Amino acid sequence: MATAARTSRRPTPAAQQENLFVWEGKDKAGKLVRGELRAQTENVVQATLRRQGILVTRVKKRSFGRGSKVKDKDIAIFTRQLATMMRAGVPLLQSFDIAIKGTSNAALGRLLNDIRSEIETGTSLANSLRKHPLYFDALYCNLVAAGEQSGALENLLDRIAIYQEKMLAIKSKIKSALFYPISVLVVATAVTAVMMIFVIPEFKKVFTSFGADLPAPTLFVMALSDFFVAHGFIIFGALIAIVVGIAFVYKRSAAMQASVDRMSLQIPVIGDILRKATIARWTRTLSTMFAAGVPLVEALESVAGAAGNHVYRVATKGIQNEVATGTSLTVAMQGAQVFPAMVVQMVSIGEESGQLDGMCSKVADFFEREVDDMVAGLSQLLEPIIIVFLGTIIGGMVVAMYLPIFKLGQVV
Repeated sequence: MATAARTSRRPTPAAQQENLFVWEGKDKAGKLVRGELRAQTENVVQATLRRQGILVTRVKKRSFGRGSKVKDKDIAIFTRQLATMMRAGVPLLQSFDIAIKGTSNAALGRLLNDIRSEIETGTSLANSLRKHPLYFDALYCNLVAAGEQSGALENLLDRIAIYQEKMLAIKSKIKSALFYPISVLVVATAVTAVMMIFVIPEFKKVFTSFGADLPAPTLFVMALSDFFVAHGFIIFGALIAIVVGIAFVYKRSAAMQASVDRMSLQIPVIGDILRKATIARWTRTLSTMFAAGVPLVEALESVAGAAGNHVYRVATKGIQNEVATGTSLTVAMQGAQVFPAMVVQMVSIGEESGQLDGMCSKVADFFEREVDDMVAGLSQLLEPIIIVFLGTIIGGMVVAMYLPIFKLGQVV
């Protein structure tokens, strides 16, 4: 009995994890062939190929290096690939095999290999994904679970892919709007530092030999240069330390994140873009969840997590609580006071007509176009402002240093 009990606890071959092996060999005609095969051990690979009449010359377990990080874009591309392959009738495990072979990101390959191994042992796709919350959030897993339960997984994966592509597009547009001014400020700071520390001291040596009174702007710039030469490394070191410290605290402090989210919505122009992008994300998420058949209260839980802004996350939690007690979504959104009247009216029409997902999708499309237009307008607005800024700072220093030379020319 004891022996039987011990035997029953041994893992069956089906429960053991399979690995991906790369092999080379010769077929019956002596032609060199190679390929990949999933098996538990190298011996299984050799036995399988031997039965196929292949003389194996090399078998090696495929290892995934450290590689780069798995980014949101990688997950979106994988989702689109998986949806396309499953819609074409490719089995789930085979779809994973194709995705693993096709990726050049070793980290993504390891992730997909782990998920595939879980599925192969009988775990559902949704539960396999839930074991990797860093890459697959609750929204993603809930939609996959709904697709598995309804038998329409390929349709839900297609919806997830569309949703992720829309979200990535919005993020990319906001980043592009902020990248230009930030990059110009960084370059301007670097140029100013070089002039203050290296160029202006050389001018100072020349002007000292003149033995004449220097104009006030020149004296001011030279004094500023002396300060930078004496304390420049301390200043830049302190600035770097402050930036790193703020970033460190921001990642670990929910209170600071909430404060930054609130303040970001108050910034002129930028705040408007962020607000509209958040509303677009909010309505797109609600549309995707509701279209998948997820109940409204549960859908609002995922919407809160995907809001991307503390103000809207708190407001969505309040809306969820009110809807759970029987309040209509429209009334709850009016009470939250963070949505424009147009959004509330569209949601009201969607509730009354039974087309809430369609109306939310239309609202998302509208605000995504608004974000596009505002980003384009912001770029045009910033260009003259940045040109004036650079002209004032860099041009001012150049003019200040050439004033004594102009005066010397007038005397001569």
